[in-house]
Amino acid sequence: MLRYATVNPQRRTRLIQALALAFGAACGKLHASPAKDTTTPSGATNRPPTAPPTSAAAEPPAALPLPAEPAPLPANLAWKEASSLIVHNPHAIETRREALGRQQITPTRCLFVRNNALPPPQRLLAQGAQWPVAFAGVAQPDAYTLAELQAMPTRTVATVLQCAENGRGLQKRPAIGTPWQTGAAGCVIWTGVPLTTVVHELGGVVPGSRFLTATGADSLPDGMASDFTRVERSVPLSALEHALLAWKLNGEPIPEAHGGPLRLVLPGYAGINYIKYVRRIAFTRDESSAHIQTADFRVPLRAGQPQLTIAAWRLPVKSWITTPLATDSTITAGTLQIQGVAMGGSSAVTRVEVSADDGHTWHQTQLTGTDLGPFAWRLFEISLPLAAGPVILACRATNAAGQQQPELTSDNTGYLVNGWREHLVKLNLAPVA
Repeated sequence: MLRYATVNPQRRTRLIQALALAFGAACGKLHASPAKDTTTPSGATNRPPTAPPTSAAAEPPAALPLPAEPAPLPANLAWKEASSLIVHNPHAIETRREALGRQQITPTRCLFVRNNALPPPQRLLAQGAQWPVAFAGVAQPDAYTLAELQAMPTRTVATVLQCAENGRGLQKRPAIGTPWQTGAAGCVIWTGVPLTTVVHELGGVVPGSRFLTATGADSLPDGMASDFTRVERSVPLSALEHALLAWKLNGEPIPEAHGGPLRLVLPGYAGINYIKYVRRIAFTRDESSAHIQTADFRVPLRAGQPQLTIAAWRLPVKSWITTPLATDSTITAGTLQIQGVAMGGSSAVTRVEVSADDGHTWHQTQLTGTDLGPFAWRLFEISLPLAAGPVILACRATNAAGQQQPELTSDNTGYLVNGWREHLVKLNLAPVA
């Protein structure tokens, strides 16, 4: 549904969420969920790319600085690999840029964390295999337990899990909220039951349905209107084709921090739509009336026209360099190996190019690693001879639909940031001794 934006729609939500999360943490509501990491894969109406501005900024945007001293991991996430993570706050933790290029599948211990509310109460999480999910908007409304879903035919799929806010801190004028760099993203493997299988069991979607609406069991503050606090998102009905109700992440039960015991997986969509602790699936004529759908996580329908918005749904094509980086030790001039990650959004990456002169000339790279399907990312690499002095590295990806990564994200909403200029790397190469 199209909606007219309100003034700073994120500010009120962020304040309420921060208060609720702080209160919950103080009361001991956040619980540890250790998870063993496994990284062996087994099997495996797009949002159009924004056009580059007519007059691109000649000077690269300056990213917000990271904290001088890294914050410690919260106790419930002590099982994570602290050296690979940046802790913005206990509920917003991103993966360091260089860590994302180490391997194709992001280990769970290195995967970012982004929570919009507190986890469900322990009495619900303790239900384990008896965790129920209700289904509405189908011919035969019913509920299944996790154990019953696990008895159905399963599917394993690799997807890019990326927060809609990823890259916000790289914009020239960052929007309100956590200043994510590149690390609110990862490429992971999910195992679960295709939602189409469940829907078929229930007699199919009722006529007139236009959206798939999912509701989480997140703990919410008392005394506030349900619409304002409810974690519920709607996506176009077409998302049903690839949707998964997943209970495994990288081959292990999904940790609580990542939405276990059951999470909705929507390949090609932004992570906000991957509802954690999913408790209800409905097929509806209208979008959810929850604030997180109607006022937050929304983007302009047309570039440069912020008044009319749509939900942040499908991921755009995007890439960034993971090595070399300005944070590396002294880099000497010569033949330099450049590596990074690239994703196609709703279709496969087909091409990645690198520039070493601020986007004036481009060189095609080689895609490396295994092709894990259209929703996974690809690693890329190229070796280029570079002289001593300042160097500006950039990369841009193209997907199977012909969409190419733009020079700059057209709107400063803080969502779906994918401009190659916003992700560039500035180096100063030392002369050969």
